[in-house]
Amino acid sequence: MTTLVRNDLRNVAIIAHVDHGKTTLVDELLKQSGTFRTNEQVEERAMDSNDIERERGITILAKNTAIDYKNTRINIVDTPGHADFGGEVERIMRMVDGVILVVDAREGCMPQTRFVLKKALEQGLQPIVVVNKIDKPMVRPLEVVDEVVDLLIDLGADEDQLEFPVVYASAVNGSSSFEPELEKQEDTITNVLDLILEHTPAPVDNTMEPLQFQVTMLDYDNYLGRIGVGRVFRGEIKVGDSVSLSKLDGSTKNFRVTKLFGYFGLKRVEIETAKAGDLIAIAGMEDINVGETVCPTSHVDPLPLLRIDEPTLQMTFIVNNSPFAGREGDLVTSRKIEERLEKELETDVSLRIENTDSPDRWIVSGRGELHLGILIENMRREGYEIQVSKPQVIIKEEEGVKVEPFERVVIDTPEEYTGSVMESIGLRKGELTNMQTMDNGQTKMEFIVPSRGLIGYRNEFLSATRGYGIMNHTFEEYRPFIQADIGGRRSGVMVSIETGKATAYAISALEDRGTIFIEPGIEVYEGMIIGECNRDVDLAVNVVKAKQLTNMRASAKDSTNVLKRPRVFSLEESLTFLNEDEYCEITPQSVRLRKQVLNKNEREKQEKRRRLGKD
Repeated sequence: MTTLVRNDLRNVAIIAHVDHGKTTLVDELLKQSGTFRTNEQVEERAMDSNDIERERGITILAKNTAIDYKNTRINIVDTPGHADFGGEVERIMRMVDGVILVVDAREGCMPQTRFVLKKALEQGLQPIVVVNKIDKPMVRPLEVVDEVVDLLIDLGADEDQLEFPVVYASAVNGSSSFEPELEKQEDTITNVLDLILEHTPAPVDNTMEPLQFQVTMLDYDNYLGRIGVGRVFRGEIKVGDSVSLSKLDGSTKNFRVTKLFGYFGLKRVEIETAKAGDLIAIAGMEDINVGETVCPTSHVDPLPLLRIDEPTLQMTFIVNNSPFAGREGDLVTSRKIEERLEKELETDVSLRIENTDSPDRWIVSGRGELHLGILIENMRREGYEIQVSKPQVIIKEEEGVKVEPFERVVIDTPEEYTGSVMESIGLRKGELTNMQTMDNGQTKMEFIVPSRGLIGYRNEFLSATRGYGIMNHTFEEYRPFIQADIGGRRSGVMVSIETGKATAYAISALEDRGTIFIEPGIEVYEGMIIGECNRDVDLAVNVVKAKQLTNMRASAKDSTNVLKRPRVFSLEESLTFLNEDEYCEITPQSVRLRKQVLNKNEREKQEKRRRLGKD
């Protein structure tokens, strides 16, 4: 029996490691396929629509777009490269029939390349490989293709998947070619579109069978409420249809389809009907969730549930109770913070929020430091003030054995720093699995490291490699728990014992004790961390002390003190710098580090009690 297919449609996902050029490639495909009007103004990385995505140059949320090429509608889903957003990648693989794997012509296969490709192969998808950034210096396109082959074999690809087509491209210049030489680049990117038409299977046309639509992503609209985004796997759906939603717990709910949306270019467009193979969004059901199936009321036949990656990291979110609470943010109450966290659950299925004994505290679990850091950054931009504790990995029990998450770490560093990197990762119980020396004097090393060993490691790594090292890591698996004290900050901190404005006189007197985090004139409070100590003990300091003014003049004229530049942390660096007895206070204007117990005498008493308890 011949299977009918929709030759007018292709569904592909575009996958890659961070910064290998996925979103730029999608930009060019949109432009060169004639999707935009000739006079339409389009920003660079148009698919990265939220502010943080644009600032950091990363994709956080998977996004759909569609282009028309040679009488065929091509749906393209741009996926995140960071493993912290891997929950998105895995589900998207269910929506598509093929993948475009973008690999940097110089860097080659990186940890997240492995991560996203593994998800695609598990779904039996056929890859098309785009070797991007072919115009950069020191590229090695043929070696990179060999690396992709090795990686596919390593991940258990079948023979068909190993016979992948390759196109060499410079997405930023809008050029491509089937030859690796730069001079053979053609001034068009449509070679990629031709490969999609040729190698990506067309969806099966089973429109005449009963409806099956599965939700793979969630969107939210202030007017329409929750919107389920997914694929019509079977049948047809129209606006106004009365349908059943097969819930995750096996129950069913009936609802009426109020709106249907398709995608074209960068726009979500209203449509009246959709059929097998289409990627659409559906509104009308308030508590629709990822993995649930929409079916006809007379024929409830749910698709297999989608597996969502479990969180690996958790933090405690606390209402801001510092002496400066309420100065800079408008949204500071526990009710407002709880409402905001619950709203995040509407669209982020990898997030978990648990209440605690206190109404002012919540345990928030996510897929990694970046995942939680993005949530905190969004909240501070919206006017919230919160405090958070040190990130902790989630330890689980499987079949009576205590297990913890491990990560695959790939490090690129100049050869002279390999010794110090291996030593520092060894102290964090990392295990070297692969090492190769490149032609350009760089060494590439692969490690498997417990996730808790990587919390706060980035700063130590940058110091060990004098800033020349590049580190990428991605979640590998849960393994038996290592009974050892791994990672954590080894140095102490300087803690203010006064409230007031920091003075240049006081700061200059402290500079030889460690690294200062603040400038003169910054307001501080008792218990606030103002620097890192160069010893492994905490130092109580008076940073608001002013120079005594007297009528006496020194015989040597006062020399002008030139202060060192303070060390400024990003939000993620602040979170990983924390120790167990510290909080990070986050407001719309400031990120401050502080001790949980602000008073010096109280802290000393608590430390004494803790030591007695240990003995």
